[in-house]
Amino acid sequence: MRDPVNESLRKRVITAVVLAVALLAVLFWLPAAATVVVLTALVLMGAWEWSAFLRLAAAPQRVAYVALVALLLPAVWLITATPEGRNVVLSAAVLWWLGALGWIVFAPRSVTAWSAGLAGVLALVPAWLALVRLREIEPQPRGAQWVLFALLLVWVADSGAFFFGRRYGRVRLAPDVSPGKTWEGVLGGVAVSALVAVGGSVWFGVPLPVFVPLCLAVVGFSIVGDLTESLLKRFAGLKDSGTLFPGHGGVMDRIDSVTGAAPVLFFGLALLGVVA
Repeated sequence: MRDPVNESLRKRVITAVVLAVALLAVLFWLPAAATVVVLTALVLMGAWEWSAFLRLAAAPQRVAYVALVALLLPAVWLITATPEGRNVVLSAAVLWWLGALGWIVFAPRSVTAWSAGLAGVLALVPAWLALVRLREIEPQPRGAQWVLFALLLVWVADSGAFFFGRRYGRVRLAPDVSPGKTWEGVLGGVAVSALVAVGGSVWFGVPLPVFVPLCLAVVGFSIVGDLTESLLKRFAGLKDSGTLFPGHGGVMDRIDSVTGAAPVLFFGLALLGVVA
């Protein structure tokens, strides 16, 4: 008889490998427009899953929520055509995630359908913007490399937290939001992501003393993104956001951390002058 835990882990690893191969193919073998199409599709699928957090029973209401997110994507793209507009949007995104941290810490049970809906817009739209803007960094394939780095940084932190938490986890991180996450897992995830940050500093030529702290801040915000989705799933009575990815759940279960991380990384790179 197969061990259910090992079977779940096997599915998780296989799915991760398939997703990694697909990601590399889109980023490096296809035109940049393909990345935009894929990111847009993922965000809209994420919006569909997020609409369940609002406890919307009717499909037309959920479609309307996805349509709202879809309309905001080109709007925010136009707003951020200038550095000034970009900085306003990204500053608002960072402030939102700081507010989300306060929500998690001080009022995790104070959730309404309206707050859940607003949270989805503030999570998904800036994350899409940041990843798409990262993809357009010249010269190519620099943009593709930055997108890969952003995702790799978050996923390494997630994986490190998962395995360190399973092995050493004792002290719960946020028991009212996500009882399975521990401080030991967080520290393990931060440690392995710091190694990725050092490698990124060397690869991209960004000074280590500023780049590593930025990456660690990105990881911190990725945890807030993860916990925010967990908070809203508890409000909606859901274990996973969906079932698209075996062993991983739905789209939001894979990109929740990215929604908190991507805007912070892109904003940080803009402040450091890495992106114009």
